[in-house]
Amino acid sequence: MVTDGDRFMRETDAFSWYMEKDPALRSTILAVAWLERSPDFEVLASRLERATRLIPRFRQRPVDPPGRLATPRWTDTHFDLSLHLRRVNAPTPATDATVVELARLEAMSGFDRARPLWQFTLVEQLIGGRAALIMKVHHSLTDGIGGMQLALLLFETTAALDPGEQVTVPRAEPDPSTVRVVRESLLYDGRRALGVLRRGVTGAVPAAARTVRDPVGALADVLATARSVGRFVQPVSGTLSNLMTGRGLDRHLDMLAVDLEDMRRAAHSVGGTLNDVFVASVTGGLRRYHELHHAKVEDLRITLPISIRKDDDPTGGNRITLERFTLPVGVADPAARVRLTGERCRSARDERAIPFSNSIAGTLNLLPSRVVGSMLKNVDFVASNVPGVNMPIFLGGAPVSSYYAFGPTTGSSLNVTLLSYNGTCCIGFTIDTAAAPDYDALMACCVEGFEEVLSLGGDHLPVARPL
Repeated sequence: MVTDGDRFMRETDAFSWYMEKDPALRSTILAVAWLERSPDFEVLASRLERATRLIPRFRQRPVDPPGRLATPRWTDTHFDLSLHLRRVNAPTPATDATVVELARLEAMSGFDRARPLWQFTLVEQLIGGRAALIMKVHHSLTDGIGGMQLALLLFETTAALDPGEQVTVPRAEPDPSTVRVVRESLLYDGRRALGVLRRGVTGAVPAAARTVRDPVGALADVLATARSVGRFVQPVSGTLSNLMTGRGLDRHLDMLAVDLEDMRRAAHSVGGTLNDVFVASVTGGLRRYHELHHAKVEDLRITLPISIRKDDDPTGGNRITLERFTLPVGVADPAARVRLTGERCRSARDERAIPFSNSIAGTLNLLPSRVVGSMLKNVDFVASNVPGVNMPIFLGGAPVSSYYAFGPTTGSSLNVTLLSYNGTCCIGFTIDTAAAPDYDALMACCVEGFEEVLSLGGDHLPVARPL
C-alpha cells in the first residue's frame, strides 16, 4: 500500500531539492568504492535492479506543483536500469586520480530531472586490473546513513557470486497531470496541517496542566524552545573566515586515510568521541591554512548534519537535520580544541528545535531560494561523520579495498566527510576552488591537523593521502 509518506517529499527533502536551482548549492552525494578487480557486471546489475525494487524511490522522479503551491511529490517512471548504470574503461593514465577526476565532473553536474536522481558508473581497466564504482545520488533520495543501508543491498560479505533473490517490480502509476499533482499535493498538505493541529490539541491538555502546576517552568520551556528555533533560522550575513570567502562552481575532490584505532585512542586520551577528534582535526588543518596565509582566525561556522533516523524508518531516505554553529578553530592546543569541539557538538545535538526541523524546513521552503542560498553561502565549512562498514565487503565477487564519500559543499568552502571502512577512516574532501585555489596547500595543512590530534593517543600510523 502506497502512503502519503511514500508519495510526497518530506520538507527537508524538498529543501535540498529547491536548492538545486542554484548550481553552487547542489545537494549531490558522491561515493567511490575502490575494487581490487572488476566485478561480475551481470551480478552487479542484478543486485542493483533488486535494490531499486526494494526501495521504489530509486525508480521515481520528483514533480513540482507550479509556483511551489504545495509539497513536491514522487511519481513513477518507465524505469530502465541501463540509463543509470554505466560501464566504462578508464582513460589514460588509468590511476586513482583518473577515477577521482571522473567523480569530480559528476559532482559538478546536475541531474536529469525527468529521471530518478541517481547515476552509477563502473570504471574498469585501472592500473593493476583494479576497478572503481562511482555512485552519484541526490540528497533528497537519501542521507549518508541511508546510503550505507542501500549499499548493504548492493554489496556482499563474501566473494560468492550471489545476485540475490529477485523481487516483484512495484506497479507503476501513470504519470500524473499537472491538475492532479496540484490537487493531491494540496490535499496532502491539508491533511498534514490537520494532523499537526490534532497533535497540538492533544498535547495542549498535559501542557495546560503543567502550566497550572508549574507556570514558571512551563514558560521557561517555551522560551528555551523559541530561542532554539531562532538559532536554527538565524540569518548569516557573512563568513567568519576572512580568507576562504570566495564561492564558485568548480570543485576539487581529495582523500585522506586514517587508522580507525588511532582515532579512537586519541579520543579516549582526552575523554572525547571519534566525532570530536575528527572535527577537531579538520579545524586544526583550517587553523594552519589560515596561518599559512597570515589570516587571523578564531571561530569558524560549521554545518553539521545530525541524524534523526529511527529504527523503524524505511531503508534509504533522508533523515538528517543541519545544525549551524561555531567551533573554536584558533585554539592551538589539540587536547583543549578536542574538548571544546565536543562540548559545542553535543550542545548542538541537544538543541530543542531538532524535533521541529521538518516544520522549520517547510517554513524556509516558502522563502525565495536566493534568500536561503545567501545564508548557506556564508557558512564556512561542512563536516559529516557517517558510520560505515567495519568488515570486508565485496561487489560482484570483487573485494572492496576502500570506500570514500564526498558530500556537497552546499554553499560553504568545503565539505569533509568521514566514512569508516574495515578499520580505516576514509575521509573525502569536496573543496570549492574559489574558496581555496591552492587546495594542495589546504590538504597538506589538514594532514598536519590530523597528525597533531592523533599524537594525543601516542604512536600512530601516518596519515595517508592516496592521491
